[in-house]
Amino acid sequence: MSVTSRYREAWEGFWREAPQEPGGVFWDADPKVTAALHLALFEPHLADPGLALVDLGCGNGTQTRYFADRFPHVVGADLSAAALDHARRADPAGQATYRLLDAVEKGAAETLHAELGDTNVYMRGVLHQCEPDDRQPLVDGIAALLGERGRVFLVELSEAARPVLGGLAQSPAGPPPKLAPIFRHGIAPGEVADDAVPGYLRTAGLTVLASGELPLVTTEFAPDGTRIELPSKWQVAARVE
Repeated sequence: MSVTSRYREAWEGFWREAPQEPGGVFWDADPKVTAALHLALFEPHLADPGLALVDLGCGNGTQTRYFADRFPHVVGADLSAAALDHARRADPAGQATYRLLDAVEKGAAETLHAELGDTNVYMRGVLHQCEPDDRQPLVDGIAALLGERGRVFLVELSEAARPVLGGLAQSPAGPPPKLAPIFRHGIAPGEVADDAVPGYLRTAGLTVLASGELPLVTTEFAPDGTRIELPSKWQVAARVE
């Protein structure tokens, strides 16, 4: 099983049009208010910080480069070749390596695991963008990447984010400029029930070690000038015998 061509093409179109400058994409917030907060929650649960870290759904690599300063080997993986073009241009020193990967295709995740060994995985806001039928296979792919020693930090929009996004999309002035391209390319966020994510992890043979709530910070602002933050939930999970 792999993602649909419609889904892949939607992301290619989005990233081909996306601006190169930092913060030009809706979710491309500074790592100080994204990855840094997540890493503080993730690090206490790492069985082996020396494992390679895979930033799954890395997009233009902003968070990947942050992790590359903190882990010995970081791989930014994404479904979109255009996204990886952005990531490589923004990383001329090659702090991280980048890989085209359809993690829904279990064989692809297993191939990467055979190359890297057990890995730690970071994934921010990918499941809610997936086709519903792809969500379990994606988490199965994460389990394949983790192997026996890896840990995953997974953060997803919570159900409470839906009315926030709906209000932005239906604003009389139209959606905010950085949100509009997401809708235009047909990759509008879907709804993942709050209890569905731990269910996907359990089905993949993973155990939730820790969880909590933390707003997902964006680069866009409401009409009153406040930064848009979306309610989200995070989980750390691993294969536990």
